[in-house]
Amino acid sequence: METDVLVAGAGPVGLALACALLQHGVSVRIVDRAPAPATTSRANFVHARGSEVLDRLDALSGLPEESVRAMTITTYAGDRPMMRIRFGDPGLHTAAPPMVISQASVEARLRDRLAELGGGPEWGSALVAADQDTNGVTAVLGDGRTVRARWLVGCDGTGSTVRKLAGIGFPGVKVSERFLLVDARLDTTLDRSGTSGWVHREGMLGAMPMPGGQWRLLAYDPTLTDDKPGEEQIVERMRRILPERTGHIGGRLLEASWASLFSVHRRLADTYRRGRILLAGDSAHAHAPFGGQGMLTGIGDAENLAWKLALVIDGRAGERLLDTYQDERRPLATQVLRGSTATTKVNIASGPVGRFLRDRVMVPVFNLPVLQRWATYTTSQLWVSYRRGPLGAPLGRRGSRPRPGDRIPDVACERPDGTRTRLHAELRGRWAVLGGQDLFEIAHRRLGDHVVHLRPVNPLPAMLVRPDAHLACKGDPTGWLDGALA
Repeated sequence: METDVLVAGAGPVGLALACALLQHGVSVRIVDRAPAPATTSRANFVHARGSEVLDRLDALSGLPEESVRAMTITTYAGDRPMMRIRFGDPGLHTAAPPMVISQASVEARLRDRLAELGGGPEWGSALVAADQDTNGVTAVLGDGRTVRARWLVGCDGTGSTVRKLAGIGFPGVKVSERFLLVDARLDTTLDRSGTSGWVHREGMLGAMPMPGGQWRLLAYDPTLTDDKPGEEQIVERMRRILPERTGHIGGRLLEASWASLFSVHRRLADTYRRGRILLAGDSAHAHAPFGGQGMLTGIGDAENLAWKLALVIDGRAGERLLDTYQDERRPLATQVLRGSTATTKVNIASGPVGRFLRDRVMVPVFNLPVLQRWATYTTSQLWVSYRRGPLGAPLGRRGSRPRPGDRIPDVACERPDGTRTRLHAELRGRWAVLGGQDLFEIAHRRLGDHVVHLRPVNPLPAMLVRPDAHLACKGDPTGWLDGALA
């Protein structure tokens, strides 16, 4: 084999997957049809769970300092504020608070980390064919080169070539007509400590502060008749819409650095695996941009898949373990899709009933502090648990919390030599045993050198923690390892 894993797509998901696999000692090649890295912002929000994943990849450094802390959303009708949602600390230890940061910056940091691990994307290398057999996949690139890999993972977006070559369906529905998206400088008095949004009979408009003094403008515009407007047309259209929908407080659009047009679709792949071909990120699920859940869910896919592939490739687990990747991640994608679709429909409501529910019912409800705390926690994805999945405890043996499958916070710990550390800092391609030497020795025999022995500073039950910071089991790990690695 030329490589253990071939990753198609060098966006945030593919880069995160490649970094995680290299942390586990798995060889990787990552290819992308684009001639060079993207420089446009695209996704622009990283929630707390995303910060944790990036931190465990050792790829968070510098991003919090570069980001903007826009922790409020103020909704207006003209110049009259209707609702203000304040996002904050969800009350759990996290690597970094929610960050407004461009996808381009996240990708750049992941590429730096990939280089530190000895890897790098192969630009201008489109995947055009893939044939799998019982031992691996033979992939053909656009220039005629072939790559032989044990596994192929498609991280190549909603139009995924890998998904099509594997014959995996991608059913879904169109949720909305078109949105205008422009990153620009504004002449405005808007507060840069938060996002502003306007409800208007012609459609919603939002303005989010971005690093470098720019703003992200997003406007629903179903009346645009040109099928393929150019960037200049989109910018001019936004320049007209901005004062119409915001009044004098929206200001003037001065100059734009990027403009795009998109419709919202909700799609979910029929399966995340077909033989030796797997999908992650937008290749497997397509989201509305509202709530910043797309990139967040995708890099979570990458972390979940990486440690499972590593065990299978190392011969420490059977291929059945890879089926738990879909069992754990696809239900989450389904739930996230429902939420982002509902948010989209609320934002674009144009009929009298929809406007009444949004403006007269939801506005006062979401001004309540308890609802704002709930919104912060929900969008963070810190609540994600796999306790109902195949690696969780049987229904009759769930016991006290935390339960198998639950996320374990970043608790303070000590290494065997007494030096202080934190749990998540040790989970960089490794498992952790919190407990006695005998439990560590059992885990080490089954998992090899990718397991670390820690003692929590504050007493906790003895436990085995997965590389993605979810609880594998409490107490003796023998039974769990026998079942999971079979």
